[in-house]
Amino acid sequence: MKKFFASLLSISALATSIFTAPVATAQSLPAPTIAAKSWLLLDATSNQVIASQDPTLRIEPASLTKIMTAYLVFTAVKEKKLDLNQSVNVSTRAWKVDASSSKMFIEPNKPVTINELLYGLIVQSGNDAAVALAEAVAGSEDAFVVQMNREADRIGLKSSHFANPHGLPSPENYSTAQDLSTLAARLIADHPEFYKTYYSTKSYTYNKITQPNRNRLLWLDPTVDGMKTGHTEAAGYCLISSSIRPNGTGQRRLISVVTGTASDQVRAQESLKLLNWGFLNFDTVKLYEKGQAIATPEIWKGTQAQIKIGFNRDLYVTLPKGAAAKLKPALERKDPLVAPIALNGKVGTVKMMLDGKPVAEFPVLALEQVEQASIFGRAWDSLRLLFK
Repeated sequence: MKKFFASLLSISALATSIFTAPVATAQSLPAPTIAAKSWLLLDATSNQVIASQDPTLRIEPASLTKIMTAYLVFTAVKEKKLDLNQSVNVSTRAWKVDASSSKMFIEPNKPVTINELLYGLIVQSGNDAAVALAEAVAGSEDAFVVQMNREADRIGLKSSHFANPHGLPSPENYSTAQDLSTLAARLIADHPEFYKTYYSTKSYTYNKITQPNRNRLLWLDPTVDGMKTGHTEAAGYCLISSSIRPNGTGQRRLISVVTGTASDQVRAQESLKLLNWGFLNFDTVKLYEKGQAIATPEIWKGTQAQIKIGFNRDLYVTLPKGAAAKLKPALERKDPLVAPIALNGKVGTVKMMLDGKPVAEFPVLALEQVEQASIFGRAWDSLRLLFK
C-alpha cells in the first residue's frame, strides 16, 4: 500500500543521533507509481520521510551493504585508525571472493592503498575490495561483520542484519528500504567530505582495468551526487540515489531508495521519477534556528527567574507546495518548570499545525542550565506555588 508521510523525525535531548523514529503522520497526497518491490523517499534536510511503499519489507540488500562497509572505513580513517595512503596486503580470501561477482581485481602480491580500495568498493562495487577493507579495519571479515551489526544497532537500523561486507547472498544479510535510507543519510551527514570525494566519481581505473560507476543517474541528472547500486538474482536491481537542489536561499537534499526493480534501466528511471516528484511537489521550510529562544517562561526554585527554551539544531519541515504559509506552531510546556533543569533537558513540545491538524512534532529543550536556588529561595517558591 502506498503511503504519504508528513512525518518529522523527533530529536531526543539525550540522543547522539539526529535520525530517530517518525512521530506524526498526516496529510494525503497521491504518491507516484513506482515499479519496485519497495521504495522510500527521504528529505535529508528535514529528516522526513515524504513517501514510501512497503518501507519495512525485508529485502536482500545486495551491494547496498557496501554503504555500511564504507561508513565503518570512513570512521576508522576519521579516528586515525587507518590512513588513506596506507598500503595493505591482499589476502587470499579477498582475492578469491566469488569470481562471477563484481570485482576490483586486486592481487595477493600487489599492495593496495585504502584510498584505492575505497574507489574500488564504491565506484567499481568490488567485492574483493570489501573484504580487503574489512580485514584492514578489523583484522578479519568475521570481526568486521560484528562491527557492522554493532553500528547498525547504534544508529537505529532496527530491521537489518549483516553477514558480510559486500552483500553477496546470505540468509543472514537483510535490511529494509527504511533502514537503508537511514544508513545513507547518516553516511552523508557524518562523512560529507568522503561522500563528496568518492560517491560522485563516474569511473575508476585499477590494474589497467577501467570500470564505470553503475549509478546511471550520475550521467542523467547533474544534481545527483551518489549513491550506490545493488543487484543479485533474488534482490533484483536496487538503487539508493541522492540529489541536492536549490531550496530558497539554501539547498535541499533528497534520498531515494528503490529495491527489487526489473533492470538497471528501470531502477534508474524510477529513482529519477521519485526524486523529481519530491522536488516538484514539496517545499522544505526552515522553522527555527539552532539556539533560537522561542519563549522565556518562568522557572521556579531556581537561581534565575526565567529560562530560554528552544532547539539544539536547525529545524526544518517538508510540506506540500503552498502549505507553508498556513503552518502554525502550538507550544505545550511542562509547567510549572522547576529547577534544577539541565542544558538540553526536555521542557515541552511544539506541534506544527496545518488546517488544525498536527503535521510535525518536536521536543522543546532548555537552552541553558538552571541550578536550584538556596533553601530559602526554594521554600519561598514552594509557598508561591501553593497559591498559583
